[in-house]
Amino acid sequence: MKRYFAMLMMAVAVIQPVCAESRTAVLTIPGMSCAACPVTIKMALNRITGVTGMTFNVDSRQAIVHFDAAKTTVEVLLRVADDAGYPATLKELRP
Repeated sequence: MKRYFAMLMMAVAVIQPVCAESRTAVLTIPGMSCAACPVTIKMALNRITGVTGMTFNVDSRQAIVHFDAAKTTVEVLLRVADDAGYPATLKELRP
């Protein structure tokens, strides 16, 4: 029984990363107008479990956020950006 359980746990550990639902959200953030704005937004979004990376373009006022859809949602990303003082809207959701 212990052997079966150990094998099951190893299989779950190997399969888990494959089940991750990697997504990319392109957010429009109209209030992002200077070089310091992305720093504030990045600090807020990095606190979300499941966010794996992000890039910013101040000129187009957009953030591209990579996240695991099994751990968080676009709604959470938008709410956290808003709570940080930067209301955002979803421009595009990529697989």
